[in-house]
Amino acid sequence: MPFLDRVDAGRRLAGQLRHLRGQDVVVLGLPRGGVPVALQVALELDAPLDVIVVRKLGVPFQSELGMGAIGEDGVRIINEDVVRIAGVSAHELDQVEQRERVELERRARRFRTGRPRVALAGRTAVVVDDGIATGSTARAACEVARAQGAARVVLAVPVAPPGWTERIKGAADELICLETPAPFYAIGQFYADFSQTSDQEVTACLKGAGAPTVAVSPTAADDPPPLDAEVEVRAGRLTLGGHLTLPEAASGMVVFAHGSGSSRHSPRNRYVAAVLNQAGLGTLLFDLLTEFEEVDRANVFDVELLAGRLLQATDWLRRQAGVEGLPVGYFGASTGAAAALWAASEPVAEVAAVVSRGGRPDLAGRRLGAVRAPTLLIVGGLDHLVLALNRAALAQLPGERRLAVVPGATHLFEEPGTLRAAAELARDWFRTHLASSAPRAALR
Repeated sequence: MPFLDRVDAGRRLAGQLRHLRGQDVVVLGLPRGGVPVALQVALELDAPLDVIVVRKLGVPFQSELGMGAIGEDGVRIINEDVVRIAGVSAHELDQVEQRERVELERRARRFRTGRPRVALAGRTAVVVDDGIATGSTARAACEVARAQGAARVVLAVPVAPPGWTERIKGAADELICLETPAPFYAIGQFYADFSQTSDQEVTACLKGAGAPTVAVSPTAADDPPPLDAEVEVRAGRLTLGGHLTLPEAASGMVVFAHGSGSSRHSPRNRYVAAVLNQAGLGTLLFDLLTEFEEVDRANVFDVELLAGRLLQATDWLRRQAGVEGLPVGYFGASTGAAAALWAASEPVAEVAAVVSRGGRPDLAGRRLGAVRAPTLLIVGGLDHLVLALNRAALAQLPGERRLAVVPGATHLFEEPGTLRAAAELARDWFRTHLASSAPRAALR
């Protein structure tokens, strides 16, 4: 899955737009879903952010099928082929347009909350959405930008169907898209979290567009750790790829142990990490094995080996500037959960809390009886086999423990809202138990 959520998509899209930094740019997000993406672009370009309000004109009997779009300043784009094939009369089209025009004006007033529209005359307008399906809305947005006097229009999206540029041809001066996967059915297909963006979130993004940003890059081991960067994790004589995120005034650190067949790039673990970061917790995602080691599948299931790597990574993490004294927790998924529990059973680990998502704690075997850290086991309600294994493991854990079942979730938590539920359970567990152990950790 290419993107964790709209923030992740926005950060990656911003990386492709750095050539515009320093120019007279205005970033325009398409409400609602395009605005969180546009916010990340605006922060990267140090440019003002505004909404560009357009409304899709849906076929009367199938509203999801767009037959055109309208925008501010009377812009109107009609897909004559869709109108003809769907048999929509001129009267029906007018009725849809009148209804959507009222909503368009309402949203423009609500989103800007009294603030004037950012002037586009003579400037470069960067139109951003969370993706393109038919292209009619994006085309209308570009036309609106031109109608408002933009000298140049750039259309930038994280994902679009193959051949999308033909649908947009002539609407923008520059077209940028990160992914054009096939088959393409819907934009949400390519996001781990594609939950609806509220009006309040749009307003908050517009207010937050002026927030300062901090540029970071990987640093040497004796320098302050980066806020959000790729790092090299020392594990004995090996160097493993990792990603370290350290929010300002972090209250604790969570080290991730991914499951078999995954890596530090696991979209689900990255999503959970983002939720923890928003709660003020630092995270380290790293590869448990080198590329050479991964060739031998036996290593992927060698829980003792993986637990050893986790302990080595934890030792490396605790020696990084800015992390000293912070309590550490483990988050494990699938077989990585067994490694997390095995490592936590070692006294040297001094782990404050453990969370397992869809884990295989049974693979930790007799080591379960030595785990003293408060442990949360999260399992999908439809993951019947793993649920049974976790119930059995729960009885073997001697300390504080809990089993949380997410209704409607299967093993990978792919169902809408289930990964978010699991992430929030993990967040609450770590916030409670890392905070309670912070004074003890600080005295170490």
